[in-house]
Amino acid sequence: MMVVDYPGVNATVMEQALKQIKVNKTTNSRINEVDFNNLVFGKKYADHMLVADFDGEQWHSAEILPFQHISVSPSNAAWHYGQAIFEGIKAYKDQEGHPMIFRPYDNYARFNISAERMGMPAVPEWLFIGGMAMLIDLDRNWVPTGEGCSLYLRPFMIAADEFIGVRPSDTYKFVIINSPSGAYFNKPIKLLVQDKYIRAFPGGVGYAKAAGNYGGAMYPTMQARKQGYDQILWVDGMEHKYLQECGTMNVFAIIGNKALTPDLNQGTILAGVTRASVMTLLEEMGLTLEERPVSIDEIVAAWKAGTLREVFGTGTASSVAYVEQLDYKDHHIQLDTAKYEVGAEVIRRLDAIRTGKVADDKGWNYRIDK
Repeated sequence: MMVVDYPGVNATVMEQALKQIKVNKTTNSRINEVDFNNLVFGKKYADHMLVADFDGEQWHSAEILPFQHISVSPSNAAWHYGQAIFEGIKAYKDQEGHPMIFRPYDNYARFNISAERMGMPAVPEWLFIGGMAMLIDLDRNWVPTGEGCSLYLRPFMIAADEFIGVRPSDTYKFVIINSPSGAYFNKPIKLLVQDKYIRAFPGGVGYAKAAGNYGGAMYPTMQARKQGYDQILWVDGMEHKYLQECGTMNVFAIIGNKALTPDLNQGTILAGVTRASVMTLLEEMGLTLEERPVSIDEIVAAWKAGTLREVFGTGTASSVAYVEQLDYKDHHIQLDTAKYEVGAEVIRRLDAIRTGKVADDKGWNYRIDK
């Protein structure tokens, strides 16, 4: 196996991965059980997964093996104290059929930022990047090619101590699983601006991709869905008016020729990889990008003035999701997503890069050669 066309990759990373990761191939592929013309997000899983263990000093026992259940003790520390982090990454196929992982080094960096915040060990490059490349090479036939489809990669790490005392675990388990998936949202979405419940405060773990961030959002999101909304748009915990992020996405508003998105300075918003990609594309498209505090009052005022053109969310799972309704107190903002020009062009450019339809002059794709 060769890994090519990704600037900055150290060849020794793959050498380390190939040396330290054992491969145990399945003898009974399940690929024929999957209808690739009707993929649902997060329902099916590819033939293999990667597993490794941390013993308090180093990572060991790294292995790619058939997808299977993991045996975990009832006293596992992750169940009780929430030391669990994850990432979401996508792989596509280029025009020649080569799998390409989109911006994995950005996710790798963010994963270890999350690990540090949660008191967990860093995962080495050979295990995260090299192991992922080996895994995708083995499961390359699981990478779908349909419009809006991808192979969704879920690296995660959990505490592994069998101990119910309140302290950081000494041991950990790292896993990568793969899921051939369709669109997360298959239609424009409706958002409720939530100003009662709060997702994150400065000094907390809002910037980390920690499992608890999503667990804490479940109840408010359930209540919003009962009212007909798809997601919550969170606001800050101090003044309850500055936009943060959605449950699965960062958020952008197009007002006139400006693209606004909340800044990351308070440490309450996830530094989205798709967010960063979209920011680059928006500037290339000639829009004025403003990364700063954005209040819901500003959005409402722009809507009333007729200058609010578009609102959309961005994330690995959701890619770019159009917002057709945004409700805040007694303000009911309706947007005609059929007229979204900026969002449509962002999607076109992003898809073209991720699938190799245009040259990747940004070094975003990690191509896995045959």
